[in-house]
Amino acid sequence: MFDKIRNVQGERLDTAYHAGRGDKKQIVVIGHGVTGNKDRAFLVSLAESLADAGIASLRVSFSGNGDSEGMFSESTISKEVEDLGAVLDALNGYTICYVGHSMGGAVGVLRASEDGRIRYLVSLAGMVHTQAFAEREFGEETPNDGCMWENPDCPLSQVFVDDMAKIGSVVDLAGQIRVPWLLVHGTEDDVVPMQDSLDIYEKANAPKELVEIKGSDHVFNGAGTLEMVKQAVGWVSAHFG
Repeated sequence: MFDKIRNVQGERLDTAYHAGRGDKKQIVVIGHGVTGNKDRAFLVSLAESLADAGIASLRVSFSGNGDSEGMFSESTISKEVEDLGAVLDALNGYTICYVGHSMGGAVGVLRASEDGRIRYLVSLAGMVHTQAFAEREFGEETPNDGCMWENPDCPLSQVFVDDMAKIGSVVDLAGQIRVPWLLVHGTEDDVVPMQDSLDIYEKANAPKELVEIKGSDHVFNGAGTLEMVKQAVGWVSAHFG
């Protein structure tokens, strides 16, 4: 049903649908972080637990990532915001909760600040200060020559660096988001520091909730996955009813 979604460039986005119960037109869209894809283990666990709770979900790989069409070297936050818009177009008539991990969290903030079709928002270790992230993680690499985290399949492009700098931070967009918002972050995250979530939570409108997972890292390894899934599924269930 959702396997033919294409972005504005005509690139097919790879998706995986998890059915819920009944005929409710409610769905959770799950987006990944930089160098990730829809098949990250903790995202699959989240989708499966949502299905167990009777809630449908759609895992999405942004263009250039995973099995989606497009080039990784052309992947940017701004392009992924457009990709998410194409997904929302395909879900016309649904009540939508968007869950974004890491850079996918920044994608969610940007989209939700301008698109009322996102009715509920969840940020998992959400990136907020994009320029600071790029400088911290990739500042010693040469754009169009180096790679992200020494992964040759993930070249660091100038367009990515420029987009991160242009956005700078999404913190000031918090005030434009007027939907229920859950933020979940591990206290031992060394990729996107928890301060990112603290900064944007302070500026966010109510209703909002911030959950700290003690000892958890950026991808919620081990027991962190169980706690993240518990918090996210419980929150979505309460809001979807």
